[in-house]
Amino acid sequence: METRTYRKDNQLQLGRLLQASLRDLFQSRFLATQLAVRDIKAQYRQSFLGILWAFITPLMTALVWIVLRQTGTVALSDTGIPYPVYVFSGTLIWSIIIEAINSPISSTNSAKSILTKINFPKEALLVSGIFKLLFNSFVKVILLVVFILFYGMGWHWSMLLFPLGMLGAVFVGTTLGLLLTPIGLLYKDINKLISFGMQFLMYASPVVYAVPKSGLMHTIMSYNPVTPLVTVPRDVLTGVFPEFLGYYGLVLLACIPLLFFGLVLYRFSIPIVVERLSA
Repeated sequence: METRTYRKDNQLQLGRLLQASLRDLFQSRFLATQLAVRDIKAQYRQSFLGILWAFITPLMTALVWIVLRQTGTVALSDTGIPYPVYVFSGTLIWSIIIEAINSPISSTNSAKSILTKINFPKEALLVSGIFKLLFNSFVKVILLVVFILFYGMGWHWSMLLFPLGMLGAVFVGTTLGLLLTPIGLLYKDINKLISFGMQFLMYASPVVYAVPKSGLMHTIMSYNPVTPLVTVPRDVLTGVFPEFLGYYGLVLLACIPLLFFGLVLYRFSIPIVVERLSA
């Protein structure tokens, strides 16, 4: 068996920490797969509705806004595509982004019992969370494509780019969640802050209504880094040229160094968090 020596000077060298983290991310694929399969089966084994729970929240949110618009309770600007498609695709993409943010925290938090007893590559928990996220997202995307075809929008070649657009949104969400994981394991308030903050941020993003042509909300939504994560996947799925494609690329580039920093922070802090949990 491999022998590892943990020394303070090794733990403080960022390059070695990042290299070791990337190595364990790759080498822990099998363990991550087993953990993901176990968690997915457990998630739906004792659920009457099973996988349908993945659609209920975004579907109910979309129905509320469709009713509000149809009854004239809320006046919304033209979206350029059928509003049911616009709002359902927006809420579904939004739910995937939220799940991506919560994935590193929930995957690590659910493994507290084994973290304090078994020595294994902790990065396997991150990979496991990504596998579960991709599984749930794949099922949601299938329903979304069926929904769009049902409304007669037809097939567009740009639909083939939709998985790439969603992978970018998942990448950004996972990066943010990774940065919050160490403190999220110690304080449950972080999960509540994420839930509250994302509910507020949704109304500053083009999830249920389009970006206004002018005014304060136009400025806020145009500079909101979440805006391209929602609009670009939806635009390529519905055959519309992505308005925020350049901003989307900038957000992804900005998240690359944040991801590396998050991996280093995770590898450095998890042993400390485990020590506190087992104290």
